[in-house]
Amino acid sequence: MTPGTHRVPPVWAVVPAAGVGRRMATRIPKQYLPLLGHPVIRWSVESLLAESRVVGGVVALGADDHWWHSWTPPHGKTLYCVIGGAARADSVLEALRCLRRNMARPGDWVLVHDAVRPCLTTAALTRLLDQGLSHAHGALLAIPVRDTLKRSAADATVAETTSRDSLWQAQTPQLFPLGLLLDALEAARDAGGQVTDEAQAMELAGYAPLLVEGESTNVKITRPGDLPLAESILRARHHRQED
Repeated sequence: MTPGTHRVPPVWAVVPAAGVGRRMATRIPKQYLPLLGHPVIRWSVESLLAESRVVGGVVALGADDHWWHSWTPPHGKTLYCVIGGAARADSVLEALRCLRRNMARPGDWVLVHDAVRPCLTTAALTRLLDQGLSHAHGALLAIPVRDTLKRSAADATVAETTSRDSLWQAQTPQLFPLGLLLDALEAARDAGGQVTDEAQAMELAGYAPLLVEGESTNVKITRPGDLPLAESILRARHHRQED
């Protein structure tokens, strides 16, 4: 290693994909819906594995998943599959344990990304890694809340307007040291809490992850209208690359 340089720690991709996505009202899980010739999940996984600092990854699948079809990951990288759990945090835990059983070390880093965020850009991922790997508590992509926020009453009328100052909408990927995230998720589970993302588990463990500005096009497919939106984003991106 050249004097004055620092070793880049290995980074592993983790993709929890055990959910069924009932809000999509489709007969197959939303991560397997076709998107420009490939299932949604393949776009999401390959966006991570294409990054040179990502050395491999783990996909956590549902116990009765029969839609997953392996393909050769780009650049000869290793992609493991494990059975996930009932909740997102359980699936991420199983993926982290898989990494520890195999070749990863506690000091390696993990990028946890939604299986249904197929529009992650290289620029956003690069920004997250460049800033997050130098922040000991990890980092996540997020975008500042720009719209006026309303809190509803029980009858769906407006109860109050909530200040959007200092509010961010969390996205993925979220980037953390493997050992710290594993401990934080296990502690949250043992405490009986249900965390909705990895950053929340880290917060409960006393850490303060860094917010790295993401992009509004990094959409999460949760409802039927999201799929054509993702298709439009990817088509427009492809056309710009051809120009």
